[in-house]
Amino acid sequence: MLTEANASERLGAVVVLNEAKEKLSKLEVIWVDQGYSGKNFASAVQQVCGDHVRVEVIKRTSQTFERLPKRWIVERTFGCLNRFRRLSSYYEVYSDVSEAMIYGSLIHLMVRRLASLQRFSFG
Repeated sequence: MLTEANASERLGAVVVLNEAKEKLSKLEVIWVDQGYSGKNFASAVQQVCGDHVRVEVIKRTSQTFERLPKRWIVERTFGCLNRFRRLSSYYEVYSDVSEAMIYGSLIHLMVRRLASLQRFSFG
């Protein structure tokens, strides 16, 4: 989903959650960085997703580099997607094709990981 360039990230997150709320029935926790902190954002998320969803802000505890819990999962996924040539730049004209390329790339990554697990457990 694309939002306007002058829209805030918080508003964009709420719009995305609202668009996908039927698919998020099992959602329990949303991990966010400090840019999404605040009671207004948390209450907007609960209005859209329900009261059972909680927003957890992952905060930095020091000024030096430290690996934040859960954040590395997202960063690693974006890094893996950048290895695919068609995703390293915006080549696609239609956003549906771009989304399909992302799904295809993630399926490729999951199959490779599953294949390496099977090789070690059965092999």
